[in-house]
Amino acid sequence: MTNAHTASSDSNTPLDTNNNSNVLDYLSVEDYDYDLPDSLIARYPLAQRSASKLLYLPAHTDTNATPVEDCLFSELPELLNAGDLIVFNDTKVMKARLFGQKDTGGKLEVLIERLIAVSDLDITTLHLEDSNNESVNQEHIALCHVKASKALKLSQRFQLADNHMSGAMIGRQDNLFILAFDAPILPDLELYGELPIPPYFERHADDTDNIRYQTVFHDPAKLASVAAPTASLHFDELVLNKLAEKGINTAFVTLHVGAGTFAPVKTDNLLNHTMHSEYAHLPQATAELINQTHANGNKVIAIGTTVTRVLETAYQKTAINGQALSSWSGDTDIFIYPGFKFGVIDQLLTNFHLPKSTLLMLVSAFSGKASIEHAYQHAIEKEYRFFSYGDAMLLDKKIS
Repeated sequence: MTNAHTASSDSNTPLDTNNNSNVLDYLSVEDYDYDLPDSLIARYPLAQRSASKLLYLPAHTDTNATPVEDCLFSELPELLNAGDLIVFNDTKVMKARLFGQKDTGGKLEVLIERLIAVSDLDITTLHLEDSNNESVNQEHIALCHVKASKALKLSQRFQLADNHMSGAMIGRQDNLFILAFDAPILPDLELYGELPIPPYFERHADDTDNIRYQTVFHDPAKLASVAAPTASLHFDELVLNKLAEKGINTAFVTLHVGAGTFAPVKTDNLLNHTMHSEYAHLPQATAELINQTHANGNKVIAIGTTVTRVLETAYQKTAINGQALSSWSGDTDIFIYPGFKFGVIDQLLTNFHLPKSTLLMLVSAFSGKASIEHAYQHAIEKEYRFFSYGDAMLLDKKIS
C-alpha cells in the first residue's frame, strides 16, 4: 500500500480558545497517518450523486466491537428521525485557478484565495504603483497563492487567461500575494478560470467538475470558495425529497472554504499548528432552528466539517453562560482535535479524509480516535472510495 498525499483544512490557534480540554493524547501529526491504496482515491464522481456508499459509525464503537454499518447514501433518511435538523453550507466554488505569465514572460499559476477591499489591508505596506509607474486599480484586489519559477516582484505586472485578465502585485500578507487586477474579478473568473479541484485528483478540471464539484443547493450570490463542502456533494433531489417527506428539517450556514484546505500540517506537535482563517456566517433563523431542535429532544446533524466549524465557532462566540445560540459572522480559525468539547452538533456526515489532515483530527475528536481508526480500516477492507469524490460516513458523537 502507498501513503496518500497529505492535506489540511480548517483553522485556528490551539487549546485555550477552542474548548480543547487538558487532553495531551494524540498531539503528534504522526498519530493521524494511515496507508491507503492509490486505487481507492476517487478522482472522478459517480454517475449519480447519491449512489455512493455510506458507512454509519454509531456511538460506543471501539476496536473490540464492529457495529459499523455498511449502507447506501440514499438510505440516509432511514438513519435519522422526524424532527432532526440537517445543516448545510450554501457557499459556491469559484473558478479560482488561472494560468498566465509575468511581464517578463515567465509562467504563472494563480489561485484566488479571497476577494478583499483595499481598506481591509494595511495601506502603508502596499505599493500602489506598477512597474510602469502607473497607479493600480484599487477596486479589484485579491489575496492569492502564486506559483512561478521566480516569485512575483513588488509592482510587477502579469497577464492571465490568454491576456483576458491583467494586474500587478502590490504586496504580501503572510504566504499570500496581494494582487490588484485591472477589471472586476468574479465575472472574468467565471469566463476564464478553472475550477480548483483538489491536487490529489492529479488532473485538470473538466466540464463534469463544473457541475459535480458544486452542491445542488449552493447560493449563486455566495461565490467565494476555492474548494467544495464535499460532504454535501452526495445530496441530490431524490435524497432531499426523502428527507422532507420524513419530516427532517434543513437549514443553512455559510463558510467560504479557503485554499488552506489543501495545505499540509507542517508541525509535528498539533499545539504548534496555526490554521488559516475563513469567513463564516450563522444566520439567526438557523440558530433558532438549532435551539428549537435541541429543546424538542432531536438531533442536529452537521453536513461536513465546514458546517461543524461554523456552528462550534458561533457557539463559543454567542452561547456564553447558558445563553441561547444566536447569529454570528466573522472569520473562524478554529482548530478541532481530540479533547475538544462540542457544544452544538450531535451527528456529523462527512467524507473520508486525507492522512495527517486537520479534518481527520476533527472527526477523531468527534467520534473518538480508536473508533475512527477502526472505521477507516473497515472502509479500506471494504474498498470504499476516499476523499472529495468518495463515499461518506455518518458519525455519532462519542459518549464522554
